[in-house]
Amino acid sequence: MVPVIIADFWYIGVIYRFLLWIIKVSICIYIFLLGLLPLVFRYSYQVQKKILFLNFVHWPLGIDLSKPETVGIKGARNFYLTTDENVKIGTWQILPQSLINESLPESEESYEALLRNATRPVFLYMHGNSGNRASSHRVELYQLFQRLNFHVICFDYRSYGDSDNVDLSEMGVINDSKFVLEWLIKIVNNSAPIFVWGHSLGTGVSSHVLAILASNDVNPAGLFLESPFNNLADEITEHPLAQIFKHLPWFHWVIVQPLYNNQLRFESDRHIGKIQCPIMILHAEDDNVVPFSLGEKLFNAANELHGYNIEQIQMTRIDSSYGLGHKYICRYKDLPRIIENFVTQSSKKAMPNKN
Repeated sequence: MVPVIIADFWYIGVIYRFLLWIIKVSICIYIFLLGLLPLVFRYSYQVQKKILFLNFVHWPLGIDLSKPETVGIKGARNFYLTTDENVKIGTWQILPQSLINESLPESEESYEALLRNATRPVFLYMHGNSGNRASSHRVELYQLFQRLNFHVICFDYRSYGDSDNVDLSEMGVINDSKFVLEWLIKIVNNSAPIFVWGHSLGTGVSSHVLAILASNDVNPAGLFLESPFNNLADEITEHPLAQIFKHLPWFHWVIVQPLYNNQLRFESDRHIGKIQCPIMILHAEDDNVVPFSLGEKLFNAANELHGYNIEQIQMTRIDSSYGLGHKYICRYKDLPRIIENFVTQSSKKAMPNKN
Protein backbone atom coordinates (compact mmCIF):
# COMPACT_ATOMS: atom_id res chain seq x y z
CA MET A 1 0.00 0.00 0.00
CA VAL A 2 2.80 2.39 0.92
CA PRO A 3 4.66 1.93 -2.39
CA VAL A 4 1.41 2.73 -4.27
CA ILE A 5 0.96 5.97 -2.31
CA ILE A 6 4.58 6.93 -2.96
CA ALA A 7 4.10 6.23 -6.67
CA ASP A 8 0.97 8.40 -6.71
CA PHE A 9 2.85 11.29 -5.12
CA TRP A 10 5.67 10.83 -7.65
CA TYR A 11 3.25 11.05 -10.56
CA ILE A 12 1.58 14.11 -9.02
CA GLY A 13 5.01 15.71 -8.61
CA VAL A 14 5.89 15.04 -12.25
CA ILE A 15 2.59 16.51 -13.45
CA TYR A 16 3.03 19.54 -11.16
CA ARG A 17 6.54 20.22 -12.48
CA PHE A 18 5.35 19.80 -16.06
CA LEU A 19 2.46 22.23 -15.57
CA LEU A 20 4.78 24.70 -13.87
CA TRP A 21 7.15 24.45 -16.85
CA ILE A 22 4.25 25.06 -19.26
CA ILE A 23 3.20 28.15 -17.30
CA LYS A 24 6.76 29.54 -17.30
CA VAL A 25 7.16 28.95 -21.03
CA SER A 26 3.76 30.55 -21.71
CA ILE A 27 4.69 33.61 -19.66
CA CYS A 28 7.99 33.93 -21.54
CA ILE A 29 6.23 33.64 -24.90
CA TYR A 30 3.62 36.17 -23.80
CA ILE A 31 6.30 38.65 -22.69
CA PHE A 32 8.20 38.10 -25.95
CA LEU A 33 5.17 38.47 -28.25
CA LEU A 34 3.40 41.29 -26.45
CA GLY A 35 6.34 43.07 -24.88
CA LEU A 36 9.82 42.57 -26.31
CA LEU A 37 8.99 41.91 -29.98
CA PRO A 38 6.75 44.99 -30.43
CA LEU A 39 9.40 47.22 -28.85
CA VAL A 40 12.07 45.80 -31.14
CA PHE A 41 9.78 46.55 -34.08
CA ARG A 42 9.10 50.11 -32.92
CA TYR A 43 12.72 51.10 -32.47
CA SER A 44 14.35 49.16 -35.33
CA TYR A 45 13.94 50.61 -38.81
CA GLN A 46 15.77 47.58 -40.22
CA VAL A 47 13.23 45.18 -38.69
CA GLN A 48 10.35 47.29 -40.02
CA LYS A 49 11.78 47.15 -43.55
CA LYS A 50 12.47 43.43 -43.39
CA ILE A 51 8.91 42.63 -42.31
CA LEU A 52 7.37 44.99 -44.86
CA PHE A 53 9.42 44.09 -47.93
CA LEU A 54 10.26 40.44 -47.10
CA ASN A 55 13.08 40.67 -49.64
CA PHE A 56 15.00 38.06 -47.63
CA VAL A 57 12.44 35.46 -48.75
CA HIS A 58 14.14 34.03 -51.83
CA TRP A 59 11.83 31.89 -53.87
CA PRO A 60 11.73 29.92 -56.01
CA LEU A 61 15.04 28.46 -54.90
CA GLY A 62 17.80 27.57 -57.32
CA ILE A 63 16.46 29.66 -60.21
CA ASP A 64 18.90 31.23 -62.66
CA LEU A 65 17.23 34.58 -63.33
CA SER A 66 19.48 35.12 -66.33
CA LYS A 67 17.60 32.29 -68.07
CA PRO A 68 13.81 32.96 -68.14
CA GLU A 69 13.29 29.71 -70.04
CA THR A 70 14.06 27.77 -66.85
CA VAL A 71 10.64 28.79 -65.48
CA GLY A 72 8.82 27.96 -68.71
CA ILE A 73 8.87 31.32 -70.48
CA LYS A 74 9.61 31.15 -74.18
CA GLY A 75 10.62 34.21 -76.18
CA ALA A 76 12.18 36.21 -73.36
CA ARG A 77 15.49 37.86 -72.64
CA ASN A 78 17.18 38.83 -69.40
CA PHE A 79 18.96 42.18 -69.19
CA TYR A 80 19.91 44.85 -66.69
CA LEU A 81 19.11 48.54 -66.39
CA THR A 82 21.19 50.93 -64.32
CA THR A 83 19.16 53.72 -62.76
CA ASP A 84 20.25 57.32 -62.33
CA GLU A 85 21.01 56.37 -58.70
CA ASN A 86 23.46 53.76 -60.04
CA VAL A 87 21.30 50.80 -58.99
CA LYS A 88 21.40 47.76 -61.27
CA ILE A 89 17.90 46.39 -61.94
CA GLY A 90 17.34 42.82 -63.17
CA THR A 91 14.75 42.83 -65.96
CA TRP A 92 12.97 40.47 -68.38
CA GLN A 93 11.50 41.35 -71.75
CA ILE A 94 8.86 38.82 -72.85
CA LEU A 95 7.58 38.78 -76.42
CA PRO A 96 3.92 38.44 -77.41
CA GLN A 97 2.83 35.09 -78.79
CA SER A 98 2.62 36.40 -82.36
CA LEU A 99 6.36 37.17 -82.37
CA ILE A 100 7.40 33.75 -81.09
CA ASN A 101 8.36 31.43 -83.91
CA GLU A 102 11.13 29.04 -84.80
CA SER A 103 13.65 31.85 -85.22
CA LEU A 104 13.67 33.81 -81.96
CA PRO A 105 15.74 36.99 -81.78
CA GLU A 106 19.40 36.17 -81.24
CA SER A 107 20.68 39.45 -79.85
CA GLU A 108 19.87 42.15 -77.31
CA GLU A 109 19.51 44.63 -80.16
CA SER A 110 16.96 42.54 -82.06
CA TYR A 111 14.85 42.06 -78.92
CA GLU A 112 14.94 45.80 -78.23
CA ALA A 113 14.05 46.56 -81.84
CA LEU A 114 10.85 44.53 -81.45
CA LEU A 115 9.97 46.64 -78.42
CA ARG A 116 10.79 49.89 -80.24
CA ASN A 117 8.52 48.87 -83.10
CA ALA A 118 5.76 47.39 -80.94
CA THR A 119 2.25 47.61 -82.33
CA ARG A 120 0.62 45.53 -79.61
CA PRO A 121 0.13 46.82 -76.01
CA VAL A 122 3.12 46.73 -73.66
CA PHE A 123 2.65 45.76 -69.99
CA LEU A 124 5.03 46.81 -67.22
CA TYR A 125 4.61 44.57 -64.16
CA MET A 126 5.43 45.73 -60.61
CA HIS A 127 5.43 42.82 -58.16
CA GLY A 128 4.55 42.56 -54.48
CA ASN A 129 6.82 41.74 -51.55
CA SER A 130 8.90 38.56 -51.20
CA GLY A 131 10.20 36.37 -53.98
CA ASN A 132 11.33 37.79 -57.31
CA ARG A 133 10.24 38.18 -60.93
CA ALA A 134 10.38 34.38 -61.39
CA SER A 135 7.81 33.54 -58.68
CA SER A 136 5.25 31.08 -60.02
CA HIS A 137 2.08 33.20 -59.75
CA ARG A 138 3.89 36.05 -61.51
CA VAL A 139 5.03 33.74 -64.30
CA GLU A 140 1.43 32.59 -64.77
CA LEU A 141 0.38 36.19 -65.32
CA TYR A 142 3.21 36.87 -67.79
CA GLN A 143 2.13 33.81 -69.75
CA LEU A 144 -1.44 35.12 -69.83
CA PHE A 145 -0.21 38.46 -71.17
CA GLN A 146 1.83 36.56 -73.74
CA ARG A 147 -1.21 34.57 -74.89
CA LEU A 148 -3.15 37.83 -75.18
CA ASN A 149 -0.38 38.95 -77.54
CA PHE A 150 1.06 41.67 -75.31
CA HIS A 151 4.68 42.64 -74.77
CA VAL A 152 5.78 42.31 -71.13
CA ILE A 153 8.51 44.01 -69.10
CA CYS A 154 8.99 42.78 -65.53
CA PHE A 155 11.77 43.58 -63.10
CA ASP A 156 12.98 43.27 -59.51
CA TYR A 157 13.27 46.30 -57.26
CA ARG A 158 16.55 46.93 -55.49
CA SER A 159 17.49 44.13 -53.06
CA TYR A 160 15.14 41.67 -54.80
CA GLY A 161 16.22 38.91 -57.17
CA ASP A 162 19.51 39.71 -58.85
CA SER A 163 19.11 43.49 -58.62
CA ASP A 164 21.69 45.39 -56.60
CA ASN A 165 21.52 44.77 -52.87
CA VAL A 166 21.18 48.35 -51.67
CA ASP A 167 19.18 49.96 -48.89
CA LEU A 168 15.42 49.51 -49.20
CA SER A 169 12.89 52.29 -48.66
CA GLU A 170 9.58 53.36 -50.12
CA MET A 171 11.23 56.06 -52.23
CA GLY A 172 13.95 53.60 -53.24
CA VAL A 173 11.52 51.17 -54.90
CA ILE A 174 9.52 54.13 -56.26
CA ASN A 175 12.63 55.57 -57.91
CA ASP A 176 13.59 52.17 -59.38
CA SER A 177 10.11 51.70 -60.83
CA LYS A 178 9.89 55.26 -62.13
CA PHE A 179 13.20 54.82 -63.91
CA VAL A 180 12.06 51.59 -65.60
CA LEU A 181 8.75 53.13 -66.70
CA GLU A 182 10.44 56.23 -68.09
CA TRP A 183 12.93 54.00 -69.92
CA LEU A 184 10.05 51.99 -71.37
CA ILE A 185 8.15 55.11 -72.47
CA LYS A 186 11.27 56.34 -74.25
CA ILE A 187 11.89 52.99 -75.96
CA VAL A 188 8.30 52.48 -77.14
CA ASN A 189 7.98 56.17 -78.09
CA ASN A 190 4.20 56.13 -78.63
CA SER A 191 4.32 53.23 -81.11
CA ALA A 192 2.05 51.20 -78.78
CA PRO A 193 0.01 51.84 -75.62
CA ILE A 194 1.76 51.13 -72.32
CA PHE A 195 -0.11 49.66 -69.35
CA VAL A 196 1.19 49.33 -65.80
CA TRP A 197 0.14 46.36 -63.65
CA GLY A 198 0.80 46.40 -59.92
CA HIS A 199 0.12 43.54 -57.52
CA SER A 200 -0.20 43.82 -53.72
CA LEU A 201 2.70 46.02 -52.53
CA GLY A 202 3.25 46.77 -56.22
CA THR A 203 -0.09 48.59 -56.26
CA GLY A 204 1.31 51.05 -53.73
CA VAL A 205 4.47 51.37 -55.82
CA SER A 206 2.69 51.85 -59.15
CA SER A 207 0.14 54.33 -57.76
CA HIS A 208 2.91 56.48 -56.31
CA VAL A 209 5.00 56.35 -59.51
CA LEU A 210 2.09 57.29 -61.77
CA ALA A 211 1.11 60.14 -59.47
CA ILE A 212 4.64 61.56 -59.73
CA LEU A 213 4.76 61.22 -63.52
CA ALA A 214 1.28 62.69 -63.96
CA SER A 215 2.55 65.95 -62.44
CA ASN A 216 4.80 66.18 -65.52
CA ASP A 217 1.96 65.21 -67.86
CA VAL A 218 3.46 61.76 -68.46
CA ASN A 219 0.81 59.05 -68.37
CA PRO A 220 0.56 55.44 -69.50
CA ALA A 221 -2.58 54.24 -71.27
CA GLY A 222 -3.93 52.55 -68.15
CA LEU A 223 -3.26 51.09 -64.71
CA PHE A 224 -4.29 47.71 -63.31
CA LEU A 225 -4.26 47.34 -59.51
CA GLU A 226 -4.45 43.68 -58.47
CA SER A 227 -5.25 42.98 -54.79
CA PRO A 228 -4.57 46.55 -53.66
CA PHE A 229 -4.70 48.20 -50.24
CA ASN A 230 -5.66 51.82 -49.67
CA ASN A 231 -2.66 52.70 -47.48
CA LEU A 232 -0.05 50.82 -45.49
CA ALA A 233 -1.42 51.89 -42.10
CA ASP A 234 -4.76 50.20 -42.82
CA GLU A 235 -3.09 47.17 -44.40
CA ILE A 236 -0.92 46.62 -41.31
CA THR A 237 -3.96 47.06 -39.05
CA GLU A 238 -6.19 44.69 -41.02
CA HIS A 239 -3.61 42.03 -41.84
CA PRO A 240 -4.60 38.65 -40.33
CA LEU A 241 -1.40 38.46 -38.29
CA ALA A 242 -2.23 41.79 -36.63
CA GLN A 243 -5.59 40.68 -35.29
CA ILE A 244 -4.17 39.40 -31.98
CA PHE A 245 -2.50 42.77 -31.38
CA LYS A 246 -4.69 45.45 -32.96
CA HIS A 247 -7.05 45.85 -29.99
CA LEU A 248 -4.22 46.43 -27.55
CA PRO A 249 -3.85 50.10 -26.52
CA TRP A 250 -0.24 50.34 -27.73
CA PHE A 251 -0.81 48.85 -31.19
CA HIS A 252 -0.90 52.08 -33.20
CA TRP A 253 2.01 53.64 -31.25
CA VAL A 254 4.23 50.56 -31.51
CA ILE A 255 3.35 49.15 -34.94
CA VAL A 256 1.68 51.70 -37.21
CA GLN A 257 3.20 55.02 -36.19
CA PRO A 258 6.87 53.96 -36.59
CA LEU A 259 6.26 52.92 -40.21
CA TYR A 260 4.59 56.24 -40.92
CA ASN A 261 7.38 58.19 -39.21
CA ASN A 262 9.98 56.31 -41.26
CA GLN A 263 8.26 57.24 -44.54
CA LEU A 264 6.88 53.73 -45.14
CA ARG A 265 3.38 54.81 -46.05
CA PHE A 266 2.32 53.68 -49.55
CA GLU A 267 -0.70 55.98 -49.45
CA SER A 268 -2.43 54.89 -52.65
CA ASP A 269 -5.69 56.51 -51.54
CA ARG A 270 -3.90 59.86 -51.73
CA HIS A 271 -1.80 59.25 -54.85
CA ILE A 272 -4.64 57.80 -56.90
CA GLY A 273 -6.32 61.19 -57.14
CA LYS A 274 -3.39 62.51 -59.18
CA ILE A 275 -3.35 59.66 -61.70
CA GLN A 276 -4.78 60.71 -65.06
CA CYS A 277 -5.10 57.40 -66.90
CA PRO A 278 -7.99 54.92 -66.52
CA ILE A 279 -7.69 52.54 -63.56
CA MET A 280 -8.96 48.97 -63.15
CA ILE A 281 -9.01 47.49 -59.64
CA LEU A 282 -9.14 43.68 -59.35
CA HIS A 283 -9.76 42.06 -55.97
CA ALA A 284 -10.88 38.64 -54.74
CA GLU A 285 -13.34 38.45 -51.85
CA ASP A 286 -11.32 35.65 -50.22
CA ASP A 287 -8.02 37.52 -50.18
CA ASN A 288 -6.47 36.65 -46.81
CA VAL A 289 -3.43 38.91 -47.16
CA VAL A 290 -4.98 42.20 -48.28
CA PRO A 291 -8.63 42.13 -47.19
CA PHE A 292 -11.17 42.89 -49.91
CA SER A 293 -12.49 45.78 -47.80
CA LEU A 294 -9.23 47.68 -48.36
CA GLY A 295 -9.60 47.37 -52.13
CA GLU A 296 -13.10 48.77 -51.76
CA LYS A 297 -11.77 51.65 -49.65
CA LEU A 298 -9.28 52.47 -52.40
CA PHE A 299 -12.03 52.30 -55.03
CA ASN A 300 -14.25 54.63 -52.99
CA ALA A 301 -11.40 57.08 -52.41
CA ALA A 302 -10.58 57.07 -56.13
CA ASN A 303 -14.21 57.71 -57.02
CA GLU A 304 -14.42 60.66 -54.65
CA LEU A 305 -11.17 62.16 -55.95
CA HIS A 306 -12.15 61.68 -59.60
CA GLY A 307 -15.76 62.82 -59.32
CA TYR A 308 -17.31 59.35 -59.68
CA ASN A 309 -16.16 59.04 -63.29
CA ILE A 310 -17.03 55.45 -64.19
CA GLU A 311 -14.82 55.64 -67.28
CA GLN A 312 -11.85 56.61 -65.13
CA ILE A 313 -12.21 54.16 -62.23
CA GLN A 314 -13.52 50.59 -62.47
CA MET A 315 -13.47 47.69 -60.04
CA THR A 316 -13.92 43.96 -60.60
CA ARG A 317 -15.08 42.00 -57.56
CA ILE A 318 -14.14 38.31 -57.79
CA ASP A 319 -16.40 35.97 -55.86
CA SER A 320 -14.80 33.90 -53.11
CA SER A 321 -16.26 30.73 -54.64
CA TYR A 322 -13.41 30.77 -57.18
CA GLY A 323 -10.85 30.37 -54.37
CA LEU A 324 -8.30 32.66 -56.02
CA GLY A 325 -7.23 34.48 -52.85
CA HIS A 326 -4.36 36.93 -52.96
CA LYS A 327 -2.12 35.49 -55.68
CA TYR A 328 -4.18 33.73 -58.29
CA ILE A 329 -6.49 36.24 -59.92
CA CYS A 330 -4.43 35.34 -63.00
CA ARG A 331 -6.53 32.13 -63.11
CA TYR A 332 -9.88 33.93 -63.10
CA LYS A 333 -11.84 32.68 -66.11
CA ASP A 334 -13.12 36.12 -67.09
CA LEU A 335 -9.78 37.89 -66.66
CA PRO A 336 -8.72 37.75 -70.35
CA ARG A 337 -11.99 39.39 -71.40
CA ILE A 338 -11.72 42.03 -68.66
CA ILE A 339 -8.14 42.88 -69.66
CA GLU A 340 -8.88 43.03 -73.38
CA ASN A 341 -11.96 45.23 -72.91
CA PHE A 342 -10.10 47.62 -70.61
CA VAL A 343 -7.10 47.76 -72.96
CA THR A 344 -9.31 48.48 -75.97
CA GLN A 345 -11.25 51.25 -74.20
CA SER A 346 -8.17 52.84 -72.63
CA SER A 347 -6.04 52.68 -75.78
CA LYS A 348 -8.62 54.72 -77.66
CA LYS A 349 -8.46 57.46 -75.04
CA ALA A 350 -4.68 57.45 -74.59
CA MET A 351 -2.95 60.61 -75.70
CA PRO A 352 0.73 60.71 -76.72
CA ASN A 353 3.07 61.33 -73.79
CA LYS A 354 4.93 64.63 -73.76
CA ASN A 355 8.63 64.01 -73.39
